[in-house]
Amino acid sequence: MQLDSYDCPQYGGATSALVDHVVGFVVIPTVALLKRGTVPGVKVFALQLSRNTSFTIIFSLSSKCDILILLKNERGMAKHEDLPIPIYDNLELVYGGGSALEEAQLRFLNLKSKFFEVFSHYPQVFARSPVCMIEIRVLAVFYDNLICGAGRVNLIGEHIDYEGYSVLPMAIRQDTIVAIRKNEAEKVLRIANVNGEKYSVCTYPADPLQEIDLKNHKWGHYFICGYKGFYDYAKLKGVDVGEPVGLDVLVDGTVPTGSGLSSSAAFVCSSTIAIMAAFDVNFPKAISVMAKTGFAELIDFNPIRTTDVQLPAGGTFVIAHSLAESQKAVTAATNYNNRVLECRLSSIVLAIELGMDPKEAISKVSTLSDVEGLCVTFAGIHNSSDPVLAVKEYLKEEPYTAEEIEEVVWEKLTSFLGNNAAYLEVLKAAKQYKLHQRAAHVYSEAKRVHAFKDVVSSDLSDEDKLKRLGDLMNESHHSCSVLYECSCPELEELVNVCRNNGALGARLTGAGWGGCAVALVKENIVPQFILNLKECFYQSRIDKGVIKKNDLGLYLFASKPSSGAAIFKF
Repeated sequence: MQLDSYDCPQYGGATSALVDHVVGFVVIPTVALLKRGTVPGVKVFALQLSRNTSFTIIFSLSSKCDILILLKNERGMAKHEDLPIPIYDNLELVYGGGSALEEAQLRFLNLKSKFFEVFSHYPQVFARSPVCMIEIRVLAVFYDNLICGAGRVNLIGEHIDYEGYSVLPMAIRQDTIVAIRKNEAEKVLRIANVNGEKYSVCTYPADPLQEIDLKNHKWGHYFICGYKGFYDYAKLKGVDVGEPVGLDVLVDGTVPTGSGLSSSAAFVCSSTIAIMAAFDVNFPKAISVMAKTGFAELIDFNPIRTTDVQLPAGGTFVIAHSLAESQKAVTAATNYNNRVLECRLSSIVLAIELGMDPKEAISKVSTLSDVEGLCVTFAGIHNSSDPVLAVKEYLKEEPYTAEEIEEVVWEKLTSFLGNNAAYLEVLKAAKQYKLHQRAAHVYSEAKRVHAFKDVVSSDLSDEDKLKRLGDLMNESHHSCSVLYECSCPELEELVNVCRNNGALGARLTGAGWGGCAVALVKENIVPQFILNLKECFYQSRIDKGVIKKNDLGLYLFASKPSSGAAIFKF
């Protein structure tokens, strides 16, 4: 079947895509591409994942709430049946042994019991997805709304993926579990949560074509994203899953919302996998399943491809929540979307200052990676390859006004940005634009990502590797805090507490403006490190009732790179 193509220059352009040999999928909620205007119906573009596998991304702007990413077979590659989502009848193969296994066993027993309490019957299957999958973050821009769906804990590489640069995430053991059972007596989707006090039961019609009201946000919307994605994928593959039936669903997640650890993406993925299992249709391996125990993943764009990164022995990552919840949708115009627009404007101004015609720059330049070549050429004149030299030369450190930028581009900003509602909201809210700082962060952070990988693969001792990786994480946080200004007082305090208590490096992770910090800690001091963080950062918040003492494990935990998604049938 031949489908349309859709231009996406920040990811290397678009090609027409055949979906005859799809071998995998993942659904990311409420995302769209930063393009002007809207495109009706379904569109497709292809992206290279590795020498053997490419992405085909299919999304519908009419639904405003789903994106389906498909892995497409090329000649000579693994067949569909070679890549199933693994099905287990015990927990040990996923959660390991010891206390982690005991904790998982209690959790699944509680989930099963709670399911019976809510729905008066037991689930037929469970699905698990980690909070941090190999991920692609694509900005969500729907009219005047912005919601981000990402699945990752970035070790390094913040706010550069949408500029076309590499990131380095890892999977962690925290996950989302979805218990599910078909209910053919009612054509209703009933979605409950183990934490019923915070998340009330959501009900929806059993209709895969239903629209989602994004202005009336409900936590159950994330399940509907997976639900719609399942039916879209089944239709594309010609799989007959019968008439829609009711589903009873119970969700249990171990990551707090607004943490920057992307529990929403894990929810969508585990929901999709659970629905597959409930219909006894094991679609092939999802991108989330590709996460490997002990490995982080370097993800390159243009084209998209992944590289396993085995971290040195003797180190552990500790994830700590600042307890400042990141409200990305609420603050989009002044925070997230503002930075995206500042990056675009800095790339256009750089292009013009480096000799490109203003009209050509406006039409062809979208990201800082688009002008990196021009910046490197300029740097070469000065015996360097660092694009930051061009930033220092051509972008002033003082903030720009809109009028100053318009003098450079020879157009009103609203004339070429006005048909993007999200950009208009930024233009209304912004009084100045820090182009120098944003560009300097992106180029330097992109360099740090590859330096991180180079250190890991170097001949240094494990101890020296860990020290250098910690230094890179510290440099990254400084750049995020000072140049990109996406930190907050709570994160700054937490990062300093981590460093003062023995962390080799610590930085914010995720979009910032709240959420989590990640710290690299020597394995032999992890228990004491966690106790120190509890005393120095969390105890005062527990005393004030910000969090409960018994919930501290949700906000502070150690993790090494973990495994991917799974189906459980007991």
